[in-house]
Amino acid sequence: MNKSSILEAIKKAREASSKKKFNQTFDLILNLKELNLKNPEQKLDIFVTLPKGLGKKRKLCALVDNALYTEAKDTFDKTILKSDFPNISQKDAKKLAQDYDYFIAQANIMPDIAKSFGKILGVRGKMPNPKSGAIVPPKATLKPIYEKFQKIIRLITKTDLTVKCAVGREDMEDDDVAENILAVYNAAVHALPQESANVKKVLLKLTMGAPVGVGN
Repeated sequence: MNKSSILEAIKKAREASSKKKFNQTFDLILNLKELNLKNPEQKLDIFVTLPKGLGKKRKLCALVDNALYTEAKDTFDKTILKSDFPNISQKDAKKLAQDYDYFIAQANIMPDIAKSFGKILGVRGKMPNPKSGAIVPPKATLKPIYEKFQKIIRLITKTDLTVKCAVGREDMEDDDVAENILAVYNAAVHALPQESANVKKVLLKLTMGAPVGVGN
């Protein structure tokens, strides 16, 4: 896949969606093939850094104890102290899962986090994941982590051979969206067992628009 074919797809995706009153998201859809999702080694589950970001702010919540509390409170959108975990109801936890894109966890209190938030965050795919760098040591510097997560997305195959992810917003420059798409595609291909041979079709669409093919 080359950048010129991606730029052409972005143009077609814009044409396939009438202007809305909100800023639509560009969604990339990867239709895969020849993968056995019952085999964990063939499932796709990676985190990708978008070079140009998503075009919108991501909200992050930190789950920490006293070692990181002050810095976390100054850095993250919300910080929850370990001593407050017992006071958070299931309803509160569900609201947190709904309101925040990512959760950052202090490594040495992960058992407490799992006990208090595991069921709620786990089913929503928001449990702090070591693959993404979301589990940090008690002496971590948090600002770079916050900035990093403004550009991270997750690609994961669940029950079918389709992966969908946001790669930008319609108010972004075409060239920036194209760079994000290229980064996602290359990362996905590199992680698949047969690389591009496992990719059946690549589609791009705006939130309310029709999908168009990329490179086909």
